Amino acid sequence: MMKSTDAKHPVAEKIPTELKKHNDVRIDNYFWMRLSDDQKLAPIKDDQTQKVVDYLEAENGYYDKVTSYTKPFQEDLFQEMKGRIKEDDSSVPYKDNGYFYITRFETGMQYPIYSRKKGTLAADEEILFDVNEMAKGFDYYQLGGLNISNDNNLAVFAVDTVSRRQYFLQIKNLQTGEIYKDIIDNTTGGSVWANDNKTIFYTKKDPRTLRSEKIFRHVLGTSASEDIEVYHEKDETFGAYVTKSKSNTYIIIGSYSTLSNEAQYLDADNPTGSFTMLQERVDNLEYNVAHYKDHFYLLTNKDEATNFKLMKTPVSKTAKENWEDVIPHREDTLLEDFSIFKDYLVLEERTNGLNKIRIKRWDETEDYYLPFDEETYATGVYGNPEFDTTVIRYGYNSFTTPNSVVDFDMRTQSKEIKKEQEVLGGKFNKENYKSKRVWVTARDGKKVAISMVYHKDTVLNENTPFLQYAYGSYGATISDSFSTTRLSLLDRGFVFAIAHIRGSEYLGREWYEDGKMGNKKNTFTDFIDCSKYLIDHNYTSAKHLYAMGGSAGGLLMGAIINMNPELYNGIIAAVPFVDVISTMLDDSIPLTTGEYDEWGNPNDKESYHYIKSYSPYDQVTAKEYPNMLVTTGFHDSQVQYWEPAKWVAKLRELKTDTNLLMLHTNMEAGHGGASGRFEALRETAKDYTFLLALENKVGV
Repeated sequence: MMKSTDAKHPVAEKIPTELKKHNDVRIDNYFWMRLSDDQKLAPIKDDQTQKVVDYLEAENGYYDKVTSYTKPFQEDLFQEMKGRIKEDDSSVPYKDNGYFYITRFETGMQYPIYSRKKGTLAADEEILFDVNEMAKGFDYYQLGGLNISNDNNLAVFAVDTVSRRQYFLQIKNLQTGEIYKDIIDNTTGGSVWANDNKTIFYTKKDPRTLRSEKIFRHVLGTSASEDIEVYHEKDETFGAYVTKSKSNTYIIIGSYSTLSNEAQYLDADNPTGSFTMLQERVDNLEYNVAHYKDHFYLLTNKDEATNFKLMKTPVSKTAKENWEDVIPHREDTLLEDFSIFKDYLVLEERTNGLNKIRIKRWDETEDYYLPFDEETYATGVYGNPEFDTTVIRYGYNSFTTPNSVVDFDMRTQSKEIKKEQEVLGGKFNKENYKSKRVWVTARDGKKVAISMVYHKDTVLNENTPFLQYAYGSYGATISDSFSTTRLSLLDRGFVFAIAHIRGSEYLGREWYEDGKMGNKKNTFTDFIDCSKYLIDHNYTSAKHLYAMGGSAGGLLMGAIINMNPELYNGIIAAVPFVDVISTMLDDSIPLTTGEYDEWGNPNDKESYHYIKSYSPYDQVTAKEYPNMLVTTGFHDSQVQYWEPAKWVAKLRELKTDTNLLMLHTNMEAGHGGASGRFEALRETAKDYTFLLALENKVGV
């Protein structure tokens, strides 16, 4: 257990605010903690801002005092995790349009260096961006959206210095090194070049809600104020984006919601032309589009294809009545993605929870799967911009196997491992770790998988410390992947497990559908049923079981401790989405209107009462709760900082135990935490120290 301390936790002032909807009245004593975006920007200009900042800093001060005795251990843990990382590392070069592109890190540096070599890897290196230099003077710095023109002379790049995922775009001349003075503000960070090498298309965000809503056209040498709006997505439940087909033939504008898609296309040789509708949006019709020869290929759920299928349609006749099957729908296999090459179609599938990569020749003379032998693993195709090639690149790793980057020749069926992740420090041996997958029968009879990993010397019994992790929303599936940082827990006797609960797509699209909207509580009860299984089958006990989740996984943490707090000794809730009903009623903040199809629209009475019945903030009551560490970022645009801050204040007010409750706010970061690779490790070290201290393993 963490040592006792004389530190007194902050007590937030109670200022009752009445919130009324559907004749239901909620009293929110901590509504005052909410600040506008303008109020969050320094310098502080008003009393309310000062009051909120003072409270958050008081919570940070309390955290520092309670954990002060662990600071040397935190530093040791940080150095231990850092010591496993190859600091002067580089990516496997990939070829695109005549150049090999490389991302590398130098020893001691926080940020990457992006470079390229022309024609051959023996050519001189050309530095495109040294982010270490660019980030000087910033507490947070994120470079993204790198996009090279067809003639290889220009690069668009995107920068976020606040961590609200609002990027500004600039253009760099790669021949002269000049960065053009025009800055395009408030974008998603993505952009595409037309084939004239002077026109780019990009997406602007609503400055209030951060919804991606407008597509603009910019011409090199003109002011951003002259940019032409080519599309405005006016439906507030949809977002918009712009991309380019791998064939370089078409610019594509996409509109998306949880349950529907729409695409328009434009000849990339004619950037000032008009976009043509591919297929108008239809409720519950989803599709993503790629181009090959005279057809568009569509990953779609058309005709009730719950697990999706691949269809095609002539470029000359794109309406849905012209679509025909290429890969039919299968009840037992989720089609997750596809990649098109000159002679091959590559499919990424998931069956019984496991990834599969399928190779199929267009002439149908070959159709086979890549072999993977481990019981549980993670694999995926990536970094394949070349079209006319027989070689695909994929990544492979598992709980016990570090990541490998593999080039596979689809014609000869031979593979070359281009890189295996190095684990430094001299202690790692994959044979020292075990992984397994067990199936839990949930309360309604559904089978839920738990994947776990532990050191071979760890004895599984009621005294085993066990960390159970999950996410469980948006159809996002958490892979059973390798982690160098996790070794610091495993080597100290912890078991780490992922519960593949409903709300993900681990067992197909229906697994997701059965864990959202009016079925959302299945996500929580699945996790709880997994916890009970682990305790009942003597993998651990409630005294040594811990749970962790972030963002929507933080909502999961809030729900399970309201429902069954007695099952857990400790909880880590990172940037937790816990004030669900208030947030989903507020369409002035990001991620509200676009998520009605995920959580429900509480403007509807039935949805309101269902959401309220599990919303963690609304369901806090006077009872005992586990030890808790709650983390957030002051500039978070995805889950506003005031949600965890209010939640902690209400828990402090009502909980009846003396267990630890700590809130730590990164005052410089947002949803993703610190931007530097080493600073992110420090945050992990804080999380792990919390768990290890509760197990009396600090200093071990």
